[in-house]
Amino acid sequence: QVRLVESGGGLVQPGGSLRLSCAASGSIFRVSLLGWYRQAPGKERELVARIRSGGSTEYADSVKGRFTISRDNPKNTLYLQMNSLRPEDTAVYYCHLLYDMDYWGKGTLVTVSS
Repeated sequence: QVRLVESGGGLVQPGGSLRLSCAASGSIFRVSLLGWYRQAPGKERELVARIRSGGSTEYADSVKGRFTISRDNPKNTLYLQMNSLRPEDTAVYYCHLLYDMDYWGKGTLVTVSS
Protein backbone atom coordinates (compact mmCIF):
# COMPACT_ATOMS: atom_id res chain seq x y z
CA GLN A 1 0.00 0.00 0.00
CA VAL A 2 1.38 3.38 -1.02
CA ARG A 3 0.30 6.54 0.76
CA LEU A 4 1.07 10.00 -0.60
CA VAL A 5 0.73 13.13 1.52
CA GLU A 6 1.17 16.59 0.01
CA SER A 7 2.08 19.73 1.93
CA GLY A 8 3.27 23.27 1.27
CA GLY A 9 0.24 24.81 -0.38
CA GLY A 10 -1.20 28.15 0.63
CA LEU A 11 -1.93 31.70 -0.41
CA VAL A 12 0.78 33.61 -2.26
CA GLN A 13 0.89 36.87 -4.18
CA PRO A 14 1.54 36.93 -7.93
CA GLY A 15 5.27 36.67 -8.57
CA GLY A 16 5.83 34.76 -5.35
CA SER A 17 7.16 31.27 -4.71
CA LEU A 18 6.06 28.09 -2.97
CA ARG A 19 7.59 24.67 -2.56
CA LEU A 20 5.30 21.68 -2.45
CA SER A 21 6.35 18.41 -0.88
CA CYS A 22 4.93 14.91 -1.21
CA ALA A 23 5.90 12.34 1.38
CA ALA A 24 5.45 8.74 0.29
CA SER A 25 5.26 5.49 2.18
CA GLY A 26 6.37 2.17 0.76
CA SER A 27 9.49 0.80 -0.87
CA ILE A 28 8.69 1.45 -4.53
CA PHE A 29 9.28 5.21 -4.46
CA ARG A 30 12.74 5.15 -5.98
CA VAL A 31 11.72 2.99 -8.96
CA SER A 32 8.50 4.83 -9.74
CA LEU A 33 7.46 7.53 -12.12
CA LEU A 34 6.46 10.52 -10.02
CA GLY A 35 4.47 13.56 -10.98
CA TRP A 36 2.55 16.65 -9.97
CA TYR A 37 -0.88 17.32 -11.43
CA ARG A 38 -3.26 20.18 -10.78
CA GLN A 39 -6.95 20.83 -11.09
CA ALA A 40 -8.40 24.32 -11.20
CA PRO A 41 -12.07 24.99 -10.47
CA GLY A 42 -14.22 23.91 -13.40
CA LYS A 43 -11.29 22.39 -15.27
CA GLU A 44 -9.91 18.92 -15.79
CA ARG A 45 -6.87 17.65 -13.96
CA GLU A 46 -3.70 18.33 -15.93
CA LEU A 47 -0.08 17.27 -15.77
CA VAL A 48 2.26 19.90 -14.35
CA ALA A 49 5.55 18.00 -14.25
CA ARG A 50 6.91 14.50 -13.84
CA ILE A 51 10.21 12.85 -13.11
CA ARG A 52 11.33 9.34 -13.98
CA SER A 53 13.32 7.04 -11.74
CA GLY A 54 16.46 7.93 -13.68
CA GLY A 55 15.90 11.63 -13.06
CA SER A 56 14.71 12.83 -16.44
CA THR A 57 11.94 15.41 -16.26
CA GLU A 58 9.20 16.90 -18.36
CA TYR A 59 6.99 19.93 -17.83
CA ALA A 60 3.79 21.42 -19.11
CA ASP A 61 4.50 24.33 -21.43
CA SER A 62 2.67 26.68 -19.07
CA VAL A 63 5.17 26.10 -16.23
CA LYS A 64 8.46 25.63 -18.10
CA GLY A 65 11.15 27.89 -16.72
CA ARG A 66 9.14 28.64 -13.57
CA PHE A 67 8.61 25.27 -11.86
CA THR A 68 11.17 22.61 -10.95
CA ILE A 69 10.36 19.05 -9.99
CA SER A 70 12.81 17.00 -7.96
CA ARG A 71 12.91 13.84 -5.91
CA ASP A 72 14.83 12.71 -2.83
CA ASN A 73 14.78 8.92 -2.94
CA PRO A 74 16.37 8.28 0.50
CA LYS A 75 13.68 10.51 2.03
CA ASN A 76 10.85 9.13 -0.15
CA THR A 77 9.90 12.71 -0.96
CA LEU A 78 8.89 14.49 -4.14
CA TYR A 79 9.14 18.28 -4.49
CA LEU A 80 7.79 21.00 -6.74
CA GLN A 81 9.49 24.38 -6.53
CA MET A 82 7.16 26.99 -7.99
CA ASN A 83 8.51 30.45 -8.81
CA SER A 84 7.00 33.47 -10.53
CA LEU A 85 3.54 32.26 -9.64
CA ARG A 86 0.56 33.58 -11.59
CA PRO A 87 -3.14 33.72 -10.76
CA GLU A 88 -3.73 31.02 -13.37
CA ASP A 89 -1.58 28.65 -11.31
CA THR A 90 -4.33 28.59 -8.69
CA ALA A 91 -5.45 24.98 -8.29
CA VAL A 92 -5.38 21.92 -6.11
CA TYR A 93 -2.04 20.22 -6.69
CA TYR A 94 -1.86 16.44 -6.53
CA CYS A 95 1.08 14.11 -6.13
CA HIS A 96 1.08 11.04 -8.38
CA LEU A 97 3.07 7.81 -8.33
CA LEU A 98 2.97 5.18 -11.06
CA TYR A 99 4.38 1.72 -10.52
CA ASP A 100 2.07 -1.27 -10.64
CA MET A 101 -0.89 1.09 -10.59
CA ASP A 102 -1.72 4.76 -10.14
CA TYR A 103 -1.48 6.26 -6.66
CA TRP A 104 -2.73 9.74 -5.77
CA GLY A 105 -2.48 12.04 -2.81
CA LYS A 106 -5.44 14.04 -1.56
CA GLY A 107 -4.04 17.32 -2.83
CA THR A 108 -2.93 20.67 -1.50
CA LEU A 109 -4.50 23.98 -2.47
CA VAL A 110 -2.39 26.72 -4.02
CA THR A 111 -4.01 30.13 -4.36
CA VAL A 112 -2.23 32.91 -6.21
CA SER A 113 -3.92 36.22 -5.54
CA SER A 114 -3.19 39.77 -4.47
